[in-house]
Amino acid sequence: MAAVGALEDQLVRLLDVRLLDPLEILLDGDDAVCALRELVRRRAGDWARRMTAGSDDEAVRIALRVVGTLYPSDRAFDPPAAWWGTPLGQVVARRVGHPSAEAVSYATAGAMLGISRQGVHDLVRRGKLTRHPDGGVRPSSVRDRLRGQQ
Repeated sequence: MAAVGALEDQLVRLLDVRLLDPLEILLDGDDAVCALRELVRRRAGDWARRMTAGSDDEAVRIALRVVGTLYPSDRAFDPPAAWWGTPLGQVVARRVGHPSAEAVSYATAGAMLGISRQGVHDLVRRGKLTRHPDGGVRPSSVRDRLRGQQ
């Protein structure tokens, strides 16, 4: 499963950069950080497998926990379009949709699906994606479309 391996690698890199490297600096290179790095490597593989192949409830719970931990903010989660093309972005799109939005722009929906904005417009026009009443696309319809492509 190449997708699981790529997701695991991304999780390890993100956790190293966002959590463990700063902790290592604060703790002056304490050996405890080395133990945490090994624990993160083991857990990242388990999280990747559960996000890709676990039950919906389990996958959603882990994905939301990972996103909330790696991208903390006082504002709603709003990653750049390129993020949706990463292994983590792809699994979040397929298992969750968008973690914090009731509607996403056509451009974001396109990034989640890996297609152009015009392609999203065509899918909405043909009733293959659900338009949100306030504009944009319902992320749940993007998620459902991705699940149908498995």
